[in-house]
Amino acid sequence: MHNQNNKSALATLVTVFFFWGFFAASNNIFIPFCKTYFNIDQFQSQLVDFAFYGAYYIGALLLFIFSSFIKKDILNIWGYKNGIIYGLLISTIGSIIMYLVVNGAEKGQTEIFYFVLFALFIVALGFSLQQTAANPFAIALGDPQTGSHRLNLAGGINSFGTTIGPLVVSYIIFGAAALSNEEFTNKILNDEISLKTVQTLYIGIGILFLVAASLFYFSKQLPSLKSDLAFEPANKARNLLIILTLVIISCFGYIFSTYKGNSEATESIEQTRLLLLFVALLAVVATVFVAYSSAAKNDKGWGAMKYPQLVLGMLAIFMYVGVEVTIGSNLGELLKQEIETSGLNSLGLPVLNDSQLGIYISLYWGGLMIGRWVGAITVFDPSKGLKNVLLIIVPFIAFGVILTVNYIAGNEFSAKEILFFAVCIAIQVLGFFLARDRPVKTLKVFSLLGMLGMLIGLFASGNVALFAFLSGGLFCSIMWPCIFTLSIAGLGKYTSQGSAFLIMMILGGAIIPPLQGKLADVFSIQSSYWIAVGCFTYLLFYAFRTKTILDKQGVEY
Repeated sequence: MHNQNNKSALATLVTVFFFWGFFAASNNIFIPFCKTYFNIDQFQSQLVDFAFYGAYYIGALLLFIFSSFIKKDILNIWGYKNGIIYGLLISTIGSIIMYLVVNGAEKGQTEIFYFVLFALFIVALGFSLQQTAANPFAIALGDPQTGSHRLNLAGGINSFGTTIGPLVVSYIIFGAAALSNEEFTNKILNDEISLKTVQTLYIGIGILFLVAASLFYFSKQLPSLKSDLAFEPANKARNLLIILTLVIISCFGYIFSTYKGNSEATESIEQTRLLLLFVALLAVVATVFVAYSSAAKNDKGWGAMKYPQLVLGMLAIFMYVGVEVTIGSNLGELLKQEIETSGLNSLGLPVLNDSQLGIYISLYWGGLMIGRWVGAITVFDPSKGLKNVLLIIVPFIAFGVILTVNYIAGNEFSAKEILFFAVCIAIQVLGFFLARDRPVKTLKVFSLLGMLGMLIGLFASGNVALFAFLSGGLFCSIMWPCIFTLSIAGLGKYTSQGSAFLIMMILGGAIIPPLQGKLADVFSIQSSYWIAVGCFTYLLFYAFRTKTILDKQGVEY
């Protein structure tokens, strides 16, 4: 394909990357709004993430099951272009469903919230199909050697979506003016803030999905493209994933049943709910252990799961997505929770309401953008001296973009807040210098920094605790490509299938945030961040373990 056509095709393609980022980060505004509007607990509010990220898992699993049944890759039959178009149409249907289910809904109608979750599930189901097609599509749009350049560009666009998403959605729902807690409550009571704004938002988004689908359909520069790799069967892996799915559905299904009616939850019911959430988490860990140990004895029928680096990498992706999402998703509650009548939240900071959260949630997701911009430096192969300069300058340029976007949105950080986050960025820059672009070392350094950030947040208070939690975005930012690279290293013809298994493990964003939400309900919101410490601990273990495995196999990474 002509180079100019490649650029036009890539420009069209990156629009869907923007959508994913915009939506994922916007959920962090939608979650505390739903908790207030529908009068639900912290666990229930985190079901927004369960529906959204669970759809990624279900979508990828269904594609794998149907492909196994017909012994052909369904996406390869459709072509990447059509896969994205179908995904956008499914997301459009989800937007229409959202408009219909919230029509006439009033505050406190908890049952409507579950229909909202269904609509979100359908939107994200479309995203699952789009993502499965778009990543290999970006690589196929030119020389495979420069494929990482295009993925980094797309990742940068995705991160920009995560940065502005919370600000845009906060503006649409709450308006431009900063509201006091009393003003915010009165506006909800007087129906000045209602789900009508959400209807307007989703109608607009549905139209954008249709426009994007039309761009893809009518674009002459955008070829259909298909993979020339044969579909590799993996019946044992398929059956194990189906069992895992049934266990998760059973656990969450029972928990949902305990929320029927308006009766007050007893301590016994709360403990049962928490136990079942841990069962769902342990089911994922057990799945990895069974695949790891069984494939080591007899690898027939396991497909890509016969490679230990892939199986352990699946759990690493699960933990990574889980911790990235859960830090941001529970951040709103962390900043809202008032301690008795002191007027301060659990961090000892002034209590914020839903309309005031966007600035901090934007900063958290902006931290991921900062790291991804830095990660993109290497692919342009600068000289060593220039690279060292860029490693220092680029993060602060990205920080400037975040501050500018917030300023345009009418949000301003105090000098003290800017200084606190600048210190966090400086620590991240130091981490990049220590890691030296090596995937294993990068994962070790940033897992350790993430763990330390969460521990400081757990034991400190005030701005120190707040920015320690916010630093999680900076330290998570560079992990995805490291885990992905290490997990598929040496897979050969199983690389495509291994990638699909890794995409399924976005499931972590569906399991870990609700688990943290229930920990917050039973204990406290601040102490619930121990779950984030656990996730970073596994990622640190994975970095050490996968190095041993790959060295033993003689695989370069």
